Amino acid sequence: MIIGLGNPGIIYEKTRHNFGFLLLNKISKKYFTPFYKKKLGDICKITYKKNLIFLLKPTTYINCSGISVKYWINKEKIFLKNILVISDDLNLKFGILRLKSKGSSGGHNGLKSIEKEIKTSNYPRLRFGIKNNLFMKKNKNYNDYVLNNWDKKEIKYLSIFFEKSVKIILSFIEYGINKTMNNFN
Repeated sequence: MIIGLGNPGIIYEKTRHNFGFLLLNKISKKYFTPFYKKKLGDICKITYKKNLIFLLKPTTYINCSGISVKYWINKEKIFLKNILVISDDLNLKFGILRLKSKGSSGGHNGLKSIEKEIKTSNYPRLRFGIKNNLFMKKNKNYNDYVLNNWDKKEIKYLSIFFEKSVKIILSFIEYGINKTMNNFN
């Protein structure tokens, strides 16, 4: 199960906080398989190298993502080692991709919610850096920053990071977390 974090609704669609949703939308389009609304999330099922893959976009809003994640992990009987959570990360510079087998929330409320609901931080995650040092010096309101749309300069480079992220995800599906971390980190 590949879980992209974000907020539902058109007003959040192009925000930095919705990197996970945007990435899963790219995968869905690549495999010509649309999302459909289900309980607590939008779901898309794809097959990759004979593996059935669930793409999940929680509809519980980012700060309550754990409710959806816990529900779908239990419903589909997915082992934690077979999930990959995709989120933005305000602690990493823009464009940095960091794949980890476990770790802390790093202050991300969506990851905090998941940890609270599943009672562990031992699950794979792919984090995408959105930090902008110029903004950080001028403004301390991080909520405004993560909930703002990507700027023109960021949009120019996003497609490159989406492509690399898709390669990481497909490697995770095929080879697991350790080999994928060795190949991409």
